[in-house]
Amino acid sequence: ERLIASGRVTVNGVTIRHQGLCIDPSAQQIAVDGRLLSPQSKVYLVLHKPRNVVCTARDPQARRTFQALLPEALRERVYSVGRLDRDSEGLLLVTNDGDLAHALMHPRHNIAKTYLVWTKRRLSAREEQLLRAGIRSRGEHLELDLLERQQDAYRVGLHTGRNRQIRRMFAAVGVGITRLQRVAVGPLQLGTLRAGDWRYLAARELKALWDAVGHQQAVSAHQKSAKPKCAQREALASRR
Repeated sequence: ERLIASGRVTVNGVTIRHQGLCIDPSAQQIAVDGRLLSPQSKVYLVLHKPRNVVCTARDPQARRTFQALLPEALRERVYSVGRLDRDSEGLLLVTNDGDLAHALMHPRHNIAKTYLVWTKRRLSAREEQLLRAGIRSRGEHLELDLLERQQDAYRVGLHTGRNRQIRRMFAAVGVGITRLQRVAVGPLQLGTLRAGDWRYLAARELKALWDAVGHQQAVSAHQKSAKPKCAQREALASRR
């Protein structure tokens, strides 16, 4: 608001002094202090996060972050949708689309996350029963949506996503986890993507994610068309 009120924002060379003016970044030139702004393309990637990589953009302990695994040519500022702890691996959705990220993480949409869990030993029938009933840990009631025994691992599903939830639940019944891999977020699958590799989402995958949160969006695999925005929001975004 202060940028606009002080006359520092222009649209097509004309100084804007009142709030709420709607503009189309794809058709109009917006500048702050004479610096031309350009609408940022929406980017959607799937990254197979390996172990010993953290999901923060910068780490005070100088540990390797997921950003180091992204393509060097990527100019957009992106972030992960949700997190995996340092010891876990698997599917990480990376984007700069805040609307999609917020929708996927909002509890009302109940987006399921699916994991493969390898353990130090098999769960007993009683331990499986306890996990399916839910575990009380640190004042929280933790539940699983899915617990299936597979050949050498367990397939686990949940939608709540508490901090280290699966590890805490298995530890509560006395079973240690040796490996934990996220293989799906809603309809999005990790597939055969190797650890440390990334790929762009296909258009059908992006549509499936929007469908999962109940929205209809016209998008391509790599970007979403810019929509008219208010000059106030555009100016503020340039200063973040």
